[in-house]
Amino acid sequence: MLVPKLHTVLKEGYTRQQLVADVTAGLVVGVVALPLCIAFAIASGVSPERGLYTGIVAGFLISLLGGSRVQVGGPTGAFVVIVYGVVAAHGVDGLLTATLMAGVILVALGVTRLGNSIKFIPFPVVTGFTSGIALIIFSSQVKDLLGLSMGEVPADFIEKWIAFAEAIGTVSPWAVTISLATCAILVLWPRLEWRTPAPLVALLVTTAVVHFAGLPIETIGSRFGEIDASLPTPKLPSVSLSTMRELIAPAFVIAMLGGIESLLSAVVSDGMIGAKHRSNMELVAQGVANIASPIFGGIPATGAIARTATNVKNGGRTPIAGLVHAVTLLAITLFFGKMAALIPLATLAGILVIVAYQMSEWKVFRNELRGPRSDSVVLVTTFLLTVFVDLAVAIAVGMVLASLLFMKRMSEVTNVRFVTREFTDEEDVTEARPALPPGIEVYEIDGPFFFGAAEKFNDTMSQLGRKPKVLIIRMRNVPAIDSTALHALDHLFTRRQRDGTRVILAEVRSQPLFEIARHPLGDRLGEEGMTATLDEAIDEALKEVG
Repeated sequence: MLVPKLHTVLKEGYTRQQLVADVTAGLVVGVVALPLCIAFAIASGVSPERGLYTGIVAGFLISLLGGSRVQVGGPTGAFVVIVYGVVAAHGVDGLLTATLMAGVILVALGVTRLGNSIKFIPFPVVTGFTSGIALIIFSSQVKDLLGLSMGEVPADFIEKWIAFAEAIGTVSPWAVTISLATCAILVLWPRLEWRTPAPLVALLVTTAVVHFAGLPIETIGSRFGEIDASLPTPKLPSVSLSTMRELIAPAFVIAMLGGIESLLSAVVSDGMIGAKHRSNMELVAQGVANIASPIFGGIPATGAIARTATNVKNGGRTPIAGLVHAVTLLAITLFFGKMAALIPLATLAGILVIVAYQMSEWKVFRNELRGPRSDSVVLVTTFLLTVFVDLAVAIAVGMVLASLLFMKRMSEVTNVRFVTREFTDEEDVTEARPALPPGIEVYEIDGPFFFGAAEKFNDTMSQLGRKPKVLIIRMRNVPAIDSTALHALDHLFTRRQRDGTRVILAEVRSQPLFEIARHPLGDRLGEEGMTATLDEAIDEALKEVG
């Protein structure tokens, strides 16, 4: 149902008490979002104000149009890797174009109601690239975390660490101190006082110390200059048609990441408040937000799990809280944006290190390694490709590998059994079902009959050295069939027809029955070639053998 949750909430009735709770939560989340928006923008290789534009524009639209009651949107760590790569290869205009294209893809996925399909991405793939992104985010912050004096940080993971090792002699004790202080505040402050956001406390304390003590630490202002504390004039990015073709793959990756993270965040928040989100409406909202964000100079956005959880913990229960969060971020940008130039980069590095640690989910990663070997292979492969190759390659290979292993497991589940002896043993023979005479053989297929199991079926049938008068294939435990399996049945029918053997399909379930009826095999089998029960098939076989 493509109806925003905000419409549903207002239609149900909105109380003053809930308004107060939503406004309070929105103010808190807006303050929490400030350092995160700036930090994610810098880590992505763009200027800090672009992160603020994203939080304001995309955050407002995600709450206005979204399918979740409490989802809070904005820039997140999941995009850092892909955004950095697009900016390095195609510049900021290329990134804005890829983001806009990703927005169109997300809207299309939502309108065509494919939101639920994103949920079928295997968990090891999601965990693998999420953990890989976390490691890359941590690596990208080592320079500011340690205050290293070095040039541009290489994009390649191994080259990056080689460069860090070469510059290790330039470590700044002051930068390390501020980074550690930031991490300590983020970890310890929530245990002391949970109402005031820990990122805000860390930001204010470390910025004040660096500014008033005059510590020699690089700040946002010293690296990027003065921050533009106003929303830019909306305009479309300018790129060539050939560049747009090159941006199709990054756009799909941005769309997939946005869809996965937004729906994952929505599912988590549903569990926190006991509600149910609308997947397709959420994708449409994410798409519209990612179309609007680059028009205002912003970067990709999606549902942010940490900010959404902060919203819920502070009493937010409707999309009004998310709207207030965006307005709060706008007010801070307009009235205090220029002061953001004082923020030490070591502080932002400390914040992102904690974000990367939380994002890594190392306990989940460890537990997955102890699971089935096939899942471990998918997990490790996706992780390594994310870190050492490319995120798009990691997702594609991870999905293909997971699909192949799934097909292998499913083919192992499906069995083709010779069951004729069950109807010839004395203990199974009754007056209603006499013993089968020679010339009738019964086989049974157990499990989904698709291309992964078709080869097993062909192998079993090829071992049938005898040429019975009637061959019965029992399909009571076949819930689904695909075209490859249909082809295998058709091939069996043709081969056995040449041998003078009649083939009868018994107890065919609805989906296989429908597909067989549509296939030429259905006409060739005829009504007598498919029976509702095994007893009817045996009666037909007995008539055939006389």
